[in-house]
This record gives sequence, C-alpha cells and structure tokens, in this order.
Amino acid sequence: MVKICCIGAGYVGGPTMAMIALKCPNIQVVVVDISKPRIAAWNSDELPIYEPGLDAVVKACRGKNLFFSTDVEKHVAEADIVFVSVNTPTKTRGLGAGKAADLTYWESAARMIADVSKSDKIVVEKSTVPVKTAEAIEKILTHNKKGINFQILSNPEFLAEGTAIEDLAKPDRVLIGGRETPGGQKAVEALKAVYAHWVPEDRILTTNLWSAELSKLAANAFLAQRISSINAMSALCESTGADVSEVAYAVGKDSRIGPKFLNASVAFGGSCFQKDILNLVYICECNGLPEVAHYWKQVVQINDYQKTRFVKRVVSSMFNTVSGKKIAILGFAFKKDTGDTRETPAIDVCHGLLGDKAHLSIYDPQVTEDQIKRDLSMNKFDWDHPLHLQPQSPTAFKQVSVVWDAYEATKDAHGVCIITEWEEFKKLDYQRIYDNMQKPAFIFDGRNVLNVEELRKIGFIVYSIGKPLDPWVKDLQVSI
Repeated sequence: MVKICCIGAGYVGGPTMAMIALKCPNIQVVVVDISKPRIAAWNSDELPIYEPGLDAVVKACRGKNLFFSTDVEKHVAEADIVFVSVNTPTKTRGLGAGKAADLTYWESAARMIADVSKSDKIVVEKSTVPVKTAEAIEKILTHNKKGINFQILSNPEFLAEGTAIEDLAKPDRVLIGGRETPGGQKAVEALKAVYAHWVPEDRILTTNLWSAELSKLAANAFLAQRISSINAMSALCESTGADVSEVAYAVGKDSRIGPKFLNASVAFGGSCFQKDILNLVYICECNGLPEVAHYWKQVVQINDYQKTRFVKRVVSSMFNTVSGKKIAILGFAFKKDTGDTRETPAIDVCHGLLGDKAHLSIYDPQVTEDQIKRDLSMNKFDWDHPLHLQPQSPTAFKQVSVVWDAYEATKDAHGVCIITEWEEFKKLDYQRIYDNMQKPAFIFDGRNVLNVEELRKIGFIVYSIGKPLDPWVKDLQVSI
C-alpha cells in the first residue's frame, strides 16, 4: 500500500488529502501538524475550517484510510510520498521584508524529513513557494541524505475557497513539475498515478520544476490583475456616470477576455493574491527586472487604493465625519462561503473608519468575535504565522462590537457597509432595517449585491461601487 503523509493541516493540506483519500481507497493518507488543537479539530465533528462539502468527504474516509496526527516524525518516516503544505508568509523583517516569502517553516520541514527518513522519498511542494525553492530544498535534502534518495516535485494547488471540494473533484488542471532526469521523471509518474485515479489524463500537466513553481504565482497574478483592472474602471465609471456592471458585461462578452473575475468590489482579499504578487515583485527585483516588478506592484497598489476610496466615500457622504456614529459592517470574511479572514478588505475598511472614530457593529455568519478582534489588532502579515506566534489577547476595541444578527448590527446605525457578498444579505428585509436606522440612512454596497433602485425607493441614500452616483453622494464629493 502506498503511504502518503502531508505536513500541514491547513486550508490546502486538509481538503487536498481528504480528496486523495476519498478517490484512492488503496492509499493510506496521514495529515500531520504540530498544532494539537488543530489535529483534535480534524478528528472531531467541528472541523477547523469551513468549506462546503468538506465534512462529508472527511467523514467518509476518516479512520479508514485518512488519519490526522501530531506524531509528525513517525508518519513522515513511514511515507513514500511527503507533501509539504506549511505556511510561506511574507517576511516582516530583514532582507526582502514586506515582499519576500519567509521560508523558515519550509526549511525546518525539509531538515526534519532528512533527519527522520530511512527510505527513499518523493517530496512534493504543495505550499505556494517562490521560484527556485525546490533547488534550496533539494540542497538541504541532498546534503543530509545519509544514502537516501530524495526527489523533489512541485505540485501547486489551484483551489478557490468556497468551492475547494468541487475544485479538487473536478480540477481544470493538475500541475506536476519535476527534474528532467530519469529519477525525476519516475517521481512525476508516481504522483501522476495518484491523481489519475479520478483526474482525466489530459488534465494532468507535467513541466519542469521552475515552470510549475512560477505557474502558480503567474495564475494568481493574472486573476488579481483582472480584479484590479475592473476596480480601476469602477472609479472612472463613478466619475463619468457609466455603470461598471454594464461595462464588465460588455467586456466579458469578448471570448478572448471572458466574464470571470470582472466583478468590481471593495477589493480582493484572501491568503494568496497579495502575498503571491509581492513575492513575484521581489523575484523580479532580485533578477534585475525593475520594470516588470513595477508592473505587478501596481496591481496591489490599485487594490489598496480601492479600499481607501471606499472609506473616503463613506466618510464624505456622511457630512465628512463618522466620529461617534454607529456603522454596521455586514460581512468580515474575504468572500462568501468561507470563514477565512486572511487579508480581507474588511480589516482595512474597519481600520479606516475607526481612525475617524466611528463605532462599528460587525456581523458575519461564519467568523467568530475572537477572530475579528484578533484580525483588527494584528500587524500586517502577522496572520500567516502560526497561531502561537500571533497576539494571544486581542486588543480590546471599545468602538467595536461583534453581533450575531444583521438586524442587531444595523439597529440605530447611521450607515451600513456590505463588505462580503453573503447570499443572506440579498434577502434581508431592508424596509425593517431602514425603519430602525438613524436618518438619513446610508448604504454603502462594497460588492454590488443589492438592488439600488429598490433601496432608493425605501428612502436609503446608496453608494454602490462603480455605479452612477446618488445626487447626494455627488454633491458631497471629496478628492478620491
């Protein structure tokens, strides 16, 4: 029986290994992590991450051929294939701070694999890593190998949160990069055989190591670039009276462009886009390509600009001050159908409003009060370090309350900001919300999910990103 071990029981490792176990009943899959609470959660009825469909997959295999353990060294030693899915956060200090990936966790995983291995292993990079990481890992393994043969493969994940199980079951492509040596090719074939249990052969792409590593960064950069492009257009739409939804629809009808990732919003978030682009920027700078670095950096800058612009719209519409006013924040996760708050635009929007002394009432159907308060008290990039290195007691924010109901959040509020596109926000009784708010009542739709005309009929003053401006908002314009 082939034995697979995955180091790292997070958003990538957990679901990916669960799907491999489901589709390959003849393979033993063990997910290991040094975090006892996280492994305990994977072994319980309350999984540590929320992902539609994940529960059913885990429960179908757990205890049969899928196991979760903190006995890292034992299972790594026994495995034929070791997936490494540890964090690769952005460095917060030292060379490349704010851009380069911090490979501390990767390196210690590689050293541990070398220490405990007594048989040949295929080591698979599953985390998103900078190009040429494989080379560094290879050096660590070869210099500590004690006669054992290691082959390194790059197998980046292309999961979207909220649809990860579907993405794993029916992937657009599975990418495997390996060395162009007989040993490297044999390792590629071994991993290909695992995926071939359920993925059609023509969707399993094989490349050299560096192409596989760079493809992941490139894919995320291209997707983020589309969002920044439509967000840049949304600013122009507001100034000219154009409607960004109509522009996006017309543009997306061009078969060369396509309709996906053209929804204007308050900004993109999530654990990958910003981190991967900054990483790409750093690699370009290190390779003497400042113009290329500058091009990609602009994608992140437009994203930051969009968040700032949104906050300025809120403040300027409400007589240029939100000091002492209650603002309801609906949605804190970076997108619907996930409880993930990594790099969510909600953090910057909340900070911007708190900076002007607003009182925030926050509601999200999947994010806990503890998580929201921790996110608001963390420094940038801290979220990607293990929990025990994050601030343990979040700063108490007197101006922030977290509630478990949208009507409670909006009661007596001066304004409402929609930050996450949860389906339930479309179905709320806005007449009831209006009746219980301070007047004039403002709605700032950061996701373009609401019917602006209906809201205006009720009496709301509405700002919707990239849509023709409400005369009120137009009259109170500030430099944005």
